Amino acid sequence: MIRALTRFSTRHPWKVIALWAVLGFALAGLAPSLMARVTESQTGDFLPRSYDSAAALRIAEEQFGVDPDATTVTVLVARADGKALGAADEERVKAEAAKLAQRRVVMPRADDRPQFLVPDRSQTPRIAPAMVAPDRSFELLSVELVGNAADEGVQGVFRSFRDSARTQFAEAGLRTGFTGSLAEVVDGADAHGTAAKVGGILVTVLIVVLNVLVFRSVLAALLPLLAVAVIGGVAGGAVAGLALLTGRKLDASTPSLISVVLLGIGIDYLLFLLFRFREHLRARPEQPAREAAAQVAGRVGGAITSAALTIVAAFATLGLASFGQFRSLGPAIAAAVLVMLLGSLTLMPALLAAAGRRMFWPSRSLRRVPAAGRAGRFGLLVARRPLTVLTASLALLGALAAGLIGIRMDYGRGDSGSGTPAAATATEISRALPAGVSDPTSVYVAATDGALLTTARLDELSRALTRVEGVGQVAPTVLNQDHRAARIDVYPTVDPQSPQARELASGPVRDAVARHTPAGTRAHVGGTAAIFADVATAVDHDLRIVFPVAAALIALILLLLLRSLLAPVVLMLAVGLGFAATLGAATLLFQHSLGRPGVSFTLPLVLFLFVVALGTDYNILITDRIREEMQRPGPARAAVARAVRHTTPAIATAGLVLAGSFATLATTPGSEQIAFAMALGIMLSALVLSLLLVPAVAALLGRAIWWPVRPRPAAAAPAWTPPEPSAGERSDHSYADSRSWSHM
Repeated sequence: MIRALTRFSTRHPWKVIALWAVLGFALAGLAPSLMARVTESQTGDFLPRSYDSAAALRIAEEQFGVDPDATTVTVLVARADGKALGAADEERVKAEAAKLAQRRVVMPRADDRPQFLVPDRSQTPRIAPAMVAPDRSFELLSVELVGNAADEGVQGVFRSFRDSARTQFAEAGLRTGFTGSLAEVVDGADAHGTAAKVGGILVTVLIVVLNVLVFRSVLAALLPLLAVAVIGGVAGGAVAGLALLTGRKLDASTPSLISVVLLGIGIDYLLFLLFRFREHLRARPEQPAREAAAQVAGRVGGAITSAALTIVAAFATLGLASFGQFRSLGPAIAAAVLVMLLGSLTLMPALLAAAGRRMFWPSRSLRRVPAAGRAGRFGLLVARRPLTVLTASLALLGALAAGLIGIRMDYGRGDSGSGTPAAATATEISRALPAGVSDPTSVYVAATDGALLTTARLDELSRALTRVEGVGQVAPTVLNQDHRAARIDVYPTVDPQSPQARELASGPVRDAVARHTPAGTRAHVGGTAAIFADVATAVDHDLRIVFPVAAALIALILLLLLRSLLAPVVLMLAVGLGFAATLGAATLLFQHSLGRPGVSFTLPLVLFLFVVALGTDYNILITDRIREEMQRPGPARAAVARAVRHTTPAIATAGLVLAGSFATLATTPGSEQIAFAMALGIMLSALVLSLLLVPAVAALLGRAIWWPVRPRPAAAAPAWTPPEPSAGERSDHSYADSRSWSHM
């Protein structure tokens, strides 16, 4: 199947290139609008229905008409001169709010995007008074906008509303502040927008510069980016289309993760092909380029397919998760990787066949076989001193893994919004009101006996909530229209995003509700703090399921690829050490050094999947090459040295590109930990595991690493003979001479 695809693509390269170009243009144009329709930013909607906060959300939607797609912005209104609000001021606030509530906010449109591709998010906001501060220093308004906070159209509507409200209240002698999840997202995007663009430019420059330095070629520097961009456009559109057809909701972070993953692995796979294509052309200068491209793609295609299927298998296991955010992320990335795999087996070989030897123009490197150089000397070091290399690698990984001692999970949003106007407004509110006013914990009560609810019937529950330590204020009970449901808002004294708020909601508040819920009713605790407390429970459950299943699937793929029992064990132990070292390093930096509450709750699972699955790519490449070299005559250590020499440039370059891609996530608010950990994890996988630890073990075990089926050295000479090396190169290649290993 693999060779059939690569053979067809190299025989008809221009047809394949044209087909991918059409698909890329069409689906890349549709992807943004499709993604906006299938992304969901409300974390609570990803929880299973059995969780308490999920049940509270259902009551809010069914009995109080809460729009699940709505997002609330809290607007602070105060006098511009800092004085307390008077009766006349409150009337002005009421009048100006009424004007804003009647005005439709038109979504700004970019001139460079067709209107039919961008859904219109224009709307009239719902505005209601919330409360006045006890010292009358400000009044709060609640503004409801419909749409996903991650949707650029909704963000544009908020910016227009914010600017209009700010101007209108200023003309009335009042100042305003805005806070809430949408305000935080927009402030973060505005603050980090330039950094994100710069990060993207730097990654592009990194890829081009590395390729120019390695290949000395214009086409080899640019074609990887163009190819990955085309395939990525197809993948993004395909994922969004599949989600739309199946009714699945994706997390708002999914599109950016897909882009980063596809950029990294796409460049990796094309680099693997380019390095092997150049090596093949040097060895067979007389062979037609298309024939060479077909042979190379067929040979490397197996390793690429195994590497891609490892990623697919790892992320597909997230479909077993109970937390919907994980359950939607896994299949989405798995589908995108499958599209990239298809492109790697069709578009990329077609590009090699179409460009031929011009791929490496204007470099003259194809005319000679270069000296072994640093890569050759590095291979010699690993093969001649495997025990020393193995010991040093284990010491480094062990030291980093020691950071896992005392690790804690942080289920908050981090401090990505600190220093923004939204954060400043939230701080101002907390000086006069309980910190949870802008994001209360809500107790929803529903009648189950058919009788109507009254505030008197719920007085005991309300009084019990006021006695809970950590609760600053309890709002009056609110009944729905038919008096079949009620809501009691609880304002904690701590930051609603803090661990203390989650412990309060999941512990004392839920205990008080359980003890004082009136007979004939059921009550559930909701709100951000309660939702994240339930998320913590769901994530702990999912980690115990996904980790072993993903590891088993990866091990099975390695077993089928390597046809060995011992080699997969070595690779799995290696990536396990890499995972522990990376997570330990992140814990050392963010929790122990920077004093964060802990590491992000998504980090262990996402890091496990990315580092284990993507890092296995490099292990597969080096192991596959070691096996190939061990099938040639000569000592096993000489084969390891040759394998390291030939794969070091490809793995080191690919690792730098992928690590740089993940590093750009640091420009996304709240993603600093993931960016650091994944970039470090990829570098450890590429430079330490694949180029040091695994080859050192292979050198120590020799051909026994392939037990129970050891590859026997071929008795016959290879089908082709490489050009005669120069005298200097012959010296660098002395490790290939079996006599140089006789002392070992």
